[in-house]
Amino acid sequence: MRTIKLIAALLCIGFFPLQIIAQTDTVKAKILDDGSQDAEKAYNSGISNFSSKNFGAAIKDFDKALTLKPDFERAWFNRGITKHEMKDYKGAISDFDKAIELKGTEDCYFNRGQSKYALGDKKGAVEDYEKAIGVKNNYPQAYYYKGGIAFENKEYKNAIDDYTMAISQKPDYAYAYNDRASAKQEMNDINGAIDDYNKALVLNSEMAFAYNNLGSLKRKKGEYKDAISNYSEAINEKKDYFVAYNNRGTAKYETGDYQGAIADFTKALELKSDYVFSLNNRAAAKYKLKDYKGSMDDCTKAIQLNPEYGYAYMNRGIAKEMLKDMDGACADFKKAAQLGAEGAKNYASDCQ
Repeated sequence: MRTIKLIAALLCIGFFPLQIIAQTDTVKAKILDDGSQDAEKAYNSGISNFSSKNFGAAIKDFDKALTLKPDFERAWFNRGITKHEMKDYKGAISDFDKAIELKGTEDCYFNRGQSKYALGDKKGAVEDYEKAIGVKNNYPQAYYYKGGIAFENKEYKNAIDDYTMAISQKPDYAYAYNDRASAKQEMNDINGAIDDYNKALVLNSEMAFAYNNLGSLKRKKGEYKDAISNYSEAINEKKDYFVAYNNRGTAKYETGDYQGAIADFTKALELKSDYVFSLNNRAAAKYKLKDYKGSMDDCTKAIQLNPEYGYAYMNRGIAKEMLKDMDGACADFKKAAQLGAEGAKNYASDCQ
């Protein structure tokens, strides 16, 4: 009997939430001449509206403040923050530019970097994070996000160095521990990665993705009982975590619990009906239970969702072979080989 291809559990790595640091302090007006008092009032109203997520009203307030007081650095800065929240990243950068011209605080550089990153300008973002660090070396968020870009660029050693700096400045930085673990995993430092995921979870026991990541490494080490427990913790923290259901199903499959695996793959599909990995994996589990028709049907659904999914063609071919449909099996093997599915060429070579 041929071996049907199971897609490995997915590791959610490089958790990289965008963060904006706002100067949302409310100031008391002290200057009573030249319109400054009214500018401060408008600014304070803008801060209040921003805090209430009334971003349009906040923009109007900051506009008024800047009309009355054009050199009001905090108003330029917080209008930039508001524009970023409204996804007007170019407008945000323009406002941060003006704030930097007037004062140039570390937060101005950092947040301009965040807006540049949102526009896909990674190089510009890194330059701004470095400028923020130049103004204030003790800036863990800047090191963290710089590390995130290094991770995205597959510069894992640099990412680890940046995350380590972030942790040295903020010892309770759970996200930095999680992401440093992911970088260590990419460098095949499995034990170091496991240690960091555990530290992240000590600091924040509600990080579902860290449980999932830890489970994937335990699974990689063949520690399936612990992996299943970690995936279950991830699901407890995030009930709709379809990736964790898929991964727990994978671990159950590898222990021979095919019924349990099918239940988890099915739950993942209930949460995300177009999740082709779970369709393929459920097909693999059904094949192990000799439900060749069910296996073939799941592969067909996966192919309908993703016509370039080579492993689904290969697995459907294996199921068809067991159902004595040799012509159909060979057609699927050849298609899988064209799409680069590992092992498909060997299967196709048996065809005429």
